[in-house]
Amino acid sequence: MSVPCFLSSAARSFSLPCPAAGLLYSRLLGPSSVTRRSMSSKRQMDHLERTAKDSRQNALYPAQVCGIINESETVKRLRIAVPPDFSFKAGQWVDFFIPGVETVGGFSMCSGPGLLQREGVVELAVKYSKHPPAHWIHTACSVGSQVAMRVGGDFFFDPLPSGSAVDLLLVAGGVGINPLYSILLHTSDLLHLNRASGGRDYNIGSAHLCYSAKTMQELLFKSSIVEACREFPDKFSCDFHITQQSTDVDPHLQPFLNRGRITEEELQAHVDPQRTLCFLCGPPPMIEAISKTLMDLGLPKDRILFEKWW
Repeated sequence: MSVPCFLSSAARSFSLPCPAAGLLYSRLLGPSSVTRRSMSSKRQMDHLERTAKDSRQNALYPAQVCGIINESETVKRLRIAVPPDFSFKAGQWVDFFIPGVETVGGFSMCSGPGLLQREGVVELAVKYSKHPPAHWIHTACSVGSQVAMRVGGDFFFDPLPSGSAVDLLLVAGGVGINPLYSILLHTSDLLHLNRASGGRDYNIGSAHLCYSAKTMQELLFKSSIVEACREFPDKFSCDFHITQQSTDVDPHLQPFLNRGRITEEELQAHVDPQRTLCFLCGPPPMIEAISKTLMDLGLPKDRILFEKWW
């Protein structure tokens, strides 16, 4: 698919949702190099406050919703057409500006850079909530809706062709799967490049995904994840965890399924202090518990990267 011609004219006409958002936009243009963030206040911070010290691109891009998919009963996946010079790294998020909505959203891309290169689109998977940007996506957004986006975040996987191989451990809770799925898709695209070139492009290690949700229905992208594991069985593996479902599950997924939370034994099987790079995304209590366990297993703190969205 090609990017629609509306984008060039929208770039000239798009305005920020409100004066307050404009002030925040100006204040946040300066980048920084923080790789982790924590939330110490009990008051729920909004996206711009929470990410004020994170790196950001300067450009604010006009964009148009070109597809909407019901990923689950509570999650909508948007396909968004963007200009040709839009770029991002697997795992990053966007500031999401909606005309007429004062609050700026913050959503991780759930697609990889490869989809952007092939089709000129990015994808966001957003869970329903009363938070204004998410509520707009679930109640007012339609194909053709115009928005604006700015890329940011220091949580990403962007290996160089000449780089040393690392083994990825990806740990997700709930919709925290989004940036990790982007990383998994990017790794899959790099493996396809290697396959086409006879292995001369990227030095890719293994990737193991630990993904926990309450029910099977809340495990997003599960079929695609299983397909990737079966296409590259020597590179990809995954363990799905469901914590609040006792009914039968799809036999297709049974080999990958565990009941209960992610265990220390499972993590230990995929931790090599010299090779493992861990990306975590989920609720703060989960991130804190998993981080502590990984450090107890000998994984250095600087090899544990996390994103907290709640």
